[in-house]
Amino acid sequence: MKLTIMISVFFCLSFCFAQQEIYKSKSFSIQSDKVIQGKYEAVAESDKEINSNYVSEFKRKTQNKIIFKLAINGLDNEAVPGQDHIWFITPVNGKDTTITFEFGKPDPVRDEKAGLGYLNEPVDLLLKVDFSKVKKDFAENGFYLTYDGKKITADEFKGLYIAGGTAPLTWDWNSLPQRKDLQLIDPDGDGIYEILLHIEKEFSPLPDIKSSWKLSKDISALPQYKSGSILVDALYNMSLEEMLMDIRDDGAFMAGEKWPGVWTRDVSYSIILAMAAVNPDASKTTLMAKVKDRKIIQDTGTGGSWPVSSDRMVWALAAWEIYLVTGDNDWLKKSYSIIKNSAADDIATVLDPETKLFRGESSFLDWREQTYPKWMYPKDIYQSKNLGTNAVQYQTYKILAGMAKLLGESPDQYLKIAEGIKDGMNKYLWMKDKGYFGQYLYGRNYFSLSPRSEALGEALTVLYDIADENKKEKIINNTPIIEFGVPCIYPQIPGIPPYHNDAVWPFVEAYKAWASAKAGNTKSVEASLAAIYRAAGLFLTNKENFVASSGDYLGTEINSSRQLWSVAGNLATIYRIIFGMEFTPEGLKFNPFVPKSYDGQKELKNFRYRNSNLDITLTGFGNKIKSVKLDGKNLKNAFVSKDLSGNHKIEIQLINIIPAGSKINLVENKYAVETPQLHLDDNKFKWNSVEGAKAYLVIKNGKRFKETEMTYCEVETGDYAEYQVAAIDKEGYQSFLSEPVPISVRPFTIVEAKGLKKELTKSFIDEMNSKKAMFEFECDITADGDYLIDFHYANGNGPVNTDNKCAIRSLFVDENRIGTVVLPQRGMDNWSDWGYSNSIKVNLTKGKHKFSLRFLSTDENMNVKINSAIVDYLRLQPLK
Repeated sequence: MKLTIMISVFFCLSFCFAQQEIYKSKSFSIQSDKVIQGKYEAVAESDKEINSNYVSEFKRKTQNKIIFKLAINGLDNEAVPGQDHIWFITPVNGKDTTITFEFGKPDPVRDEKAGLGYLNEPVDLLLKVDFSKVKKDFAENGFYLTYDGKKITADEFKGLYIAGGTAPLTWDWNSLPQRKDLQLIDPDGDGIYEILLHIEKEFSPLPDIKSSWKLSKDISALPQYKSGSILVDALYNMSLEEMLMDIRDDGAFMAGEKWPGVWTRDVSYSIILAMAAVNPDASKTTLMAKVKDRKIIQDTGTGGSWPVSSDRMVWALAAWEIYLVTGDNDWLKKSYSIIKNSAADDIATVLDPETKLFRGESSFLDWREQTYPKWMYPKDIYQSKNLGTNAVQYQTYKILAGMAKLLGESPDQYLKIAEGIKDGMNKYLWMKDKGYFGQYLYGRNYFSLSPRSEALGEALTVLYDIADENKKEKIINNTPIIEFGVPCIYPQIPGIPPYHNDAVWPFVEAYKAWASAKAGNTKSVEASLAAIYRAAGLFLTNKENFVASSGDYLGTEINSSRQLWSVAGNLATIYRIIFGMEFTPEGLKFNPFVPKSYDGQKELKNFRYRNSNLDITLTGFGNKIKSVKLDGKNLKNAFVSKDLSGNHKIEIQLINIIPAGSKINLVENKYAVETPQLHLDDNKFKWNSVEGAKAYLVIKNGKRFKETEMTYCEVETGDYAEYQVAAIDKEGYQSFLSEPVPISVRPFTIVEAKGLKKELTKSFIDEMNSKKAMFEFECDITADGDYLIDFHYANGNGPVNTDNKCAIRSLFVDENRIGTVVLPQRGMDNWSDWGYSNSIKVNLTKGKHKFSLRFLSTDENMNVKINSAIVDYLRLQPLK
C-alpha cells in the first residue's frame, strides 16, 4: 500500500513538474516540456527529441520584380554575392518573355522608374539565358572558370539551374540540384537556355522546417547541460548539434544552412555570445579566414563595402573573447597586430573629428532601405553615425588598450579614443525623453538623430558600460518590445517588407537578454528567453529571423535554418544568462540570473576553461549568490582563476530573491507614417500631405525650426542652409526626415579637373582605374570663410548595394590633408551614372588654392586591386 502511494505521489509530482509554466503571454506560452501557440505545439519528448506541428500560414502577393541567379549544377557559382539578375514582369494575356540574360555578366542598365508592383493574374514567364560562353570554354578548354576561380570541367557539367526568391524559385542551394523543375534546357543547341516558369499572383513559400528533431550527432565531447526543463535541455542539445553542422570542411564556421560562406559580423557576434567558449579552435580558424594583408575584412556591402559599411571591428571583440577563454598569448599577439592595423585605417578614414564618433552603416542592419530612408545614397550612409557600430568601436578601443597593456605597450591613445566615443554617444545619441539611445545621426551636411530604437545597439551600450547605471536601467525598461520579441528597430518603416524592418532576430534577442540580466531586469530576461525558446521550439531549428508582427519564420525577405548567430544566442541563454559567465584576463566570473519560473537544480558538465574541466551545479533562483564552493570548499567570490587546471566541481547556491522593480515597455507593433517629399518653390518649402500625419516638423541645419499642420513653410534666403521635414502621427511617432534641400543666397562654384577628357572611352576609364591617378583642381577664392567641397564622380566598378570596390581618396588642399572622400559604386559597368561624393567643410582664405584627390595607404579598400572612380569636377559652396 505504501509503495503504491509513493509511486502515485512520484508520478503526480513528475507530471506537475513537466507541466510547469515558464512563461505566458497573450500569443503563446512555454511550459517546461513544450511551447504552445494557439493550435500549434512543440513538445520535448526527451532532451534528445522534440516534435512540432507548426505550419506557417503565410501567403505573399507576388511582386512584378523577380530577382534570380543562375547556377551551374545547381550551385551558387555565377557571380559575386549581391550581383543578381532582375526582371520586371509585364504580362500580356498572362504571358511574358525576358530579354536574353548572359550567364556571369551583369544586366544591361535599364530604366526601372516604374517601380514595384504586384501581379494581378498568374503569369507564364519564358526566361532565356545566353550560356554560349561557358559552352565555348567547355569545348575549347575542357573547363569553365567561375568568378571565384573554381574550375568546372566539361565532364562535371550536369545542367544549368535557376535560383531566386519568387515561387517556384528558391534560394535553397542545398535542394536546388534535385529540383529538375528549375533546370533550364537548350532546345535547339544554340547555347541559349530557357525555362518556362508559372508564377502565381499569390503564393505560400515552400516550408523548410521539419515536424520532428532527434539528436543525430555525437555531442558528448561538448559541455552537457541538464535542468528541470526538458524543453530547454533539448533546445540546448539541438543548438550544440547545429553548431557542429555549421563547421565547414576547412574547420571554419559558416554563417548558416543557406549561407555557407564566412561573414565577419555573423561569426564575430556568434563567437562573442558562445562560440569562443564552446569551440575556440573553430572560432580562431573562422576569424583568420576574415583577414587579408594583416587587416580585418569588411564583408561586401552597401556602395562597395568599407568605409560605407564599417562594423568589421566586431572581429576585435570576438578575438578578445577567444583570448579570454583560452589564454593563448600567441593568439593575443597576432590578433592585436591585426586589430591595430585595421584601427589605423579607421582612424584616418572613418572617425569624425567633430563628434568623436565613427561613421558608417548600422552594424548588421546592412540592407539600405530596411533601416534607412530611401533618399540616402551610400555616401550619405557613410556620413551617418550609428548606435550599434559606435558601441562596437568603443569596445574595440577598450580592447586595444587592454591588449596593449598585457603586451607591455602604452594603452593611452586607445583609451582616449574610447572615451571620445563614449562621450559622443551620450552627448549626441541619448534621448532623455524616451530613456534610450537613438538609432543614428543622419543628414547630408547637418545631422539629426533618428528617434527609432535599435535593439542591438541598445543592448551593447549596457553590456559595454557606455551607459551609466541609471541609463542601463532606463534602456532595458523603455526599449520597445512586442509580443514575439524585441524588433530590430521601432517603429517600423512603412512600405518595406520584413527582414530587418518588422523582424526579430534571435541573436539580437540573446544580447538583449544578456544586457537585461546585467541590468537586473527579470521581466525583460523572461521575455527574451521566451522569444528565443518559442521560435527554436516551434521551428525545430535556430532560424535567423522571424516576422515581428506574426512570429512566423516565413514572410521575411530571406531566412535560413541553423543560422550560426541564432545557434550561439540559444547557447548563450545558458552560458551568459543562467550561469552568468564572464571571461576576464584574470579568470572566470559567475553572475547567474535565474528567473523564478526556471527554479531548480541545473548542471553544466564537461565545460572546458583554459586548462581546466569544470562540472558546475547551480541551484535556486534570482541573481544574488548565497554560497559558492570549489571542490567542496567555500569561495569568497564566484570566481575561478585563469591558472586553475585539471578537473573541478563548482557549486553555486542562489538566495532565491527576485530583483525588485523590473518592468518592460511592451507595445503593439507600430509603423511610422511615410516620409514627406520636400521641394523649394520660390522662398517657400512645400511638401505632400502624408496620410496619418497630424503635424509636420521642419528642421533647419539639423535643428528644430518649427512644427506646423500646414504643408508648406516660408523661409528667407540668406546664408547656406539645409531644410528637411518629418511627418508626425497622432501618437507622436515621426517619419524619417525628408532629403535635405539646400537654399543659399550665394551659389556654388564648379571647378573642373585638370586634363579630364570629355569622352569617356574605355581606354580612358582603364587609365583612371589606377590608384596612381590623381585628380587636381585650381580655384581662385574670392572671400575668406568656410566652404563645403564635394566631387562629381562615376564609379561603374560594381552595383549600389554590394561588392567591395568603393573608391576612397584623401583630399589635399595646398598640400595639407583635409579628410577622406568616398566615391561609392553606382552600378556595374555603368560609367554614365554620375553623382556626388560626401562633402567636407574646409576653411579657405582669399586667393588661389590647389585641391587634389590622392591615394594614400589608409585609403585601401576591401578589394585592394580595384579602387577607382572618375571625377570631372568639384563643387565649392560658401556657407556665408
